[in-house]
Parts: sequence; C-alpha cells; structure tokens
Amino acid sequence: MAWKPSDISDQSGRTFVITGANGGLGEQTTKVLASKGGTVIMACRNTAKAQEVADRIDGDVRVAGLDLASLESIREFADSQGEFDVLINNAGLMNVPFSRTKDGFETQWGVNHLGHYALTGLLLDKIGDRVVTLASIAHKQTPKLWIDDLNYENRRYQRNLAYAQSKLSNLMFARELQRRLTAAGSSKRSYGVHPGVSATDLFARTETPIDRIAKPVIRLVGHAPALAAHSSLFGATEPDADPTVYWGPARLMGNKGPVEHAPSSKLSQDRELWRRLWEESERLTGVTYKF
Repeated sequence: MAWKPSDISDQSGRTFVITGANGGLGEQTTKVLASKGGTVIMACRNTAKAQEVADRIDGDVRVAGLDLASLESIREFADSQGEFDVLINNAGLMNVPFSRTKDGFETQWGVNHLGHYALTGLLLDKIGDRVVTLASIAHKQTPKLWIDDLNYENRRYQRNLAYAQSKLSNLMFARELQRRLTAAGSSKRSYGVHPGVSATDLFARTETPIDRIAKPVIRLVGHAPALAAHSSLFGATEPDADPTVYWGPARLMGNKGPVEHAPSSKLSQDRELWRRLWEESERLTGVTYKF
C-alpha cells in the first residue's frame, strides 16, 4: 500500500525548519506537519508573504527571515536558531536568467545548492534527527558536473543546465552528507528526495513567455502540490526510512506517483564527485562541517 500523510505519527514536541515555505511544496509540507502537532519554522526571504501563509495554517507555525542568496543572512539565521529536529532544504529557483548572488555565485547553483550546503553545516550541531534535501528528476538532464567551473566563470550560461547542475548537486550533497555522518558514527540522517513534477510557482519565474503556459501544461503530466509534498513529508517523518535510498515518485518517468525507491542517474552515484563537490562547496562558502 502506498505511503500517505495519514501514516505520519503524532509530531508533537518535534520542530521542523523548512526553507522556502511561503508557497508550493513548502507550504503544503508546513500544513501537514503543523496538523500533526509539529512546530514549523518557515525560513523565507519574503517574510511578509510567509506570514500571510502562516496565518492561514492552524498550529504552531513561525516565520523567520532567510535569504539563501546571502551567506551573511544564512549565518544570521543559523545563529538565531536553537535546537530542533529536522531541516528540510526545500527552497529553490528554476531556469531563471543569469545573475549572481550577493557573494558572487551563479544564482541557481548558489541558492539551490551552496545556500543549503552552508545552512546545513551551520545548523548541523543543532539538528537532532535528520536533514531532508529536495533534488529533482532534472538532475538527469545534465551530461556532467562541471567540477572545475561550477560557478560559470568560463562557459556560456544555459539556464536549463544550470538548474540541472544545481539539482544534481543537491542529490550528491545529500548522499555525501549521509556518508560522512555514517563515517563519524552519528545517528543523524540525510535524505535525498524528489517531488516529481507539480504546477507550483517554480514554473512561472523564468521571465519568458513560457511562464504563461507552464502551469496548465505541467498539470497534465504532473501531480498536485499536496501530492508532490509527500516525498518531503516521508523523508522528514518516516522513522525507518533508509537514508541511502533516493525517495520520490517513479511512475511516468518520475513525474508523479507515490513515494518509492526512485531511480537516479549514474553520474549522481559517483562518490569521487560527491567528495570533490563537497570540497568545492566548503572552499567557496567557508563553511566547514563539524561531525
């Protein structure tokens, strides 16, 4: 029988930090966790919008400012947090025009991967249970990881490849974090999950004519945000979920379906690339993990 949110046990006494929770999958994840008794901290750049969402949700839901495009903001957020149970790295940008973050990183890779790498490292000693990082079926759409030019210093920017690289990095990061936690003898866990395809605002921010038609088209091949959030909820709450498994939909090429063992690219399983990506992320952000 397929896993569903009704399988989630009482989450009273547990606290969850969710990045980018002011809409889409983050909002849906927040709703369910709060309904199960959990305390949810919505870590969002747009705190006004996040507060509007929080006010519509019953339960213990709080808003905190976090801009993943700024290492300064990430450090300020991390310093302001006490101990909690689960970090859900949910926020992301997709197929946006070329730009750089406040620290000079290509924006999609800088926000989707480096921001979450830095955030997780700065919060790791405060996390009691696990980290859940959202990757994507788009991780399969890049032929390589440009490990010597991750930040687009020496190659032409292609927004779809930049997004795919950031999502491949998310999955590699989740796997390398789990490998390092295991090696350190830690009981904490790291999960890589993907939501399939869903008509969220992620598909309407490319600043191209595609924005006008993306959501209707995506609704035909994907599933609703409430269903797409199942992967995050499973990773955040299922007590015995295997952290070495990539969890998410596997039907219709991964576009939709129940949470199960999802396939990933051969490239995403390259452990040497995991290590090199980690080292580059550490060098660029200045964040060193303490296991």
